[in-house]
Amino acid sequence: MFTFRHFGRRGWSLFAALGRELRIGVLSVATIGTAAPTYAGVCTASLADRSETARGEAADDDETADTLALAEATVTASRTPMAADKAARQVTLLSAKELAAAGVASINDVLKLAAGVDVRQRGAMGIQTDISIDGGTFDQITILVNGVAVSNPQTGHNAEFPLSLADIERIEILEGGAARVAGSQAFSGAVNIVTRRDAGVEARVAGGSRGTATFDGRAALRKGDGLTASLSASAGRSDGLVDNGDWAAGRFFGTLRYDDSRLRLDAQAAVSLQNFGANTFYSAAYPDQWEGTRRYLVSVTARTKGRVALAPSVAWLRNADHYQLVRGTPTGENFHRSDVTTLGLTASAQWRLGTTSLGAELRDELLYSSSLGRELAEELRFGRFTKRDTRTNLSCFAEHHLIFGPLALNFGAMLLRNSALDQRFRVYPGVDAALRLHGGLKIFASWNRSLRLPTFTDLWYKSPTLEGNIGLLPERNSAFRTGADWRRRGMRLTVKAHFSRCTDIIDWAMFAPDDVYHATNVSLRRMGASADMTLDLAELLGRRQPTSSLRVQYAYLHQAKTSGREVFKSNYALEHLRHKFTARLDHRIWSRLSAAWTLRVGQRSGGYEEYVGGKPTGRRLPYGTHALLDARLRWGTRHYELFADFSNLTARRYYDLGNVRQPGFVFMAGVKVKR
Repeated sequence: MFTFRHFGRRGWSLFAALGRELRIGVLSVATIGTAAPTYAGVCTASLADRSETARGEAADDDETADTLALAEATVTASRTPMAADKAARQVTLLSAKELAAAGVASINDVLKLAAGVDVRQRGAMGIQTDISIDGGTFDQITILVNGVAVSNPQTGHNAEFPLSLADIERIEILEGGAARVAGSQAFSGAVNIVTRRDAGVEARVAGGSRGTATFDGRAALRKGDGLTASLSASAGRSDGLVDNGDWAAGRFFGTLRYDDSRLRLDAQAAVSLQNFGANTFYSAAYPDQWEGTRRYLVSVTARTKGRVALAPSVAWLRNADHYQLVRGTPTGENFHRSDVTTLGLTASAQWRLGTTSLGAELRDELLYSSSLGRELAEELRFGRFTKRDTRTNLSCFAEHHLIFGPLALNFGAMLLRNSALDQRFRVYPGVDAALRLHGGLKIFASWNRSLRLPTFTDLWYKSPTLEGNIGLLPERNSAFRTGADWRRRGMRLTVKAHFSRCTDIIDWAMFAPDDVYHATNVSLRRMGASADMTLDLAELLGRRQPTSSLRVQYAYLHQAKTSGREVFKSNYALEHLRHKFTARLDHRIWSRLSAAWTLRVGQRSGGYEEYVGGKPTGRRLPYGTHALLDARLRWGTRHYELFADFSNLTARRYYDLGNVRQPGFVFMAGVKVKR
């Protein structure tokens, strides 16, 4: 405990109080007379409770509550949880309010709203989606739910979040190498879904184009001050918005939290079931592919409170995959099952020079398959599984977080040893810094090194059109990022720039028009920049005019191959979004009727090989540029909402992934009720 004796009148003065217990030693009579009780309550609450306090006090003003919650939300931009506006590393936050206004149908659609995120879909509604950050591949990011990794070591395809939109409190996007924060597989970034803890009941039903129907429901309760529990379910089906794009899915997600003055305990469990037509998944020569996936997750984390805190965790994740090259037949049929067990422990101590954290994590990855891995002895085979592979990852880390006046500094390193490599420990250091200046300006910079191991598919997969490579080297990355964030009344502007030197990047490439795809290593150099401007038009122009907010984003990326064989066609590493522009306008039409308009323009590098009648022509066609305009109409009150979503209003048909022609106009409408 220390005594707060002087109000410094600086925007960063309260940095000194971060994470400490305060005693007010000198408080002037004038201050007592004018202090707002609402903010007094917020300042004495813990960081984890502050966003809930803000929401409760501003229940009649959703916009204010949302702003307060995001500014004070505890984010995982370091091993030591930190308020978003105090963190040394920049984190992009997407709030539940933004998601509701944009009219998204899945979590994968949500990520399209972020400038540096690339989302490529073969289907729709989050089915068969590849997600990447800053030009990386879908295998180079880590996906987390409440800080627990749910990425599949078999393959990064089918980026799947085992929960529904109703569960989301916010989404945290960490761009750039994040190995020492989110684990070694966070090569180019991480996406963390933070779920809601508020009590209540709500349900959402929607239906629309091509027999698409969805349902989301959530129920949560709070008992006393320390116990909260929630359970959600979602289901959906569609005849398919693209050829062979039909799907059916169901998800169940539950959380339990116990919180008192000494300990916080969190448990979560999830089940996700999906069947879908896998349009040209592995080759356009086989357009009628099919896949079924199953995902199960159980995790428990705890954290003690005080100047010295311990945070143990345990998690188990199972992914099961049934694939058919020709739907409904045993042709090219594969079965896979991977189990990932993770044990972790973090210890952190607050002292005069900041907060120091030490920890270790042990992750075991085990795969049984009909096609991936080493042959099993006859007596060890079971079911359809005839092959097996396994590897164990041990990582240790040390990190220190320091706030010195307007400067926030975070530095540390991760030691990593993986049984698939050798017996050596490898070091991956990093440093993040942020400087708060007068006038609402924040400057930040970071440098981090990362490593990513090949997936089991990269190593072992073989088919008539694909050839894995057991000799692949792990990917390595040295990434630098810098930027500035400026906030004034009703305005926010963020600019960023990044540079990465990437070695032994894993790509699937054709070296000639008549070749198959080979898993190979190449080296790349990436550089890019982005800008994000948000205007609160209600605050700037007054609440009597109809517009409420405008957000404009632009991202540019240049990528060059510096080593490796010349390729005819890159399937992943060189097919990045060179330009991405998004704009969203929210406005009121009449009474409780409002509208949100979203414009997305993208230009993708690379191209796809043309197929005619299921046969390749040997010609590579460019992806080119496409522009999409979406709209949402919403009539809402505190307890119900009617909505209609119009996607791709101009019915633009284009190619963004392989030979899959993306859908034209899509319509969805529904109702949401809550108590």
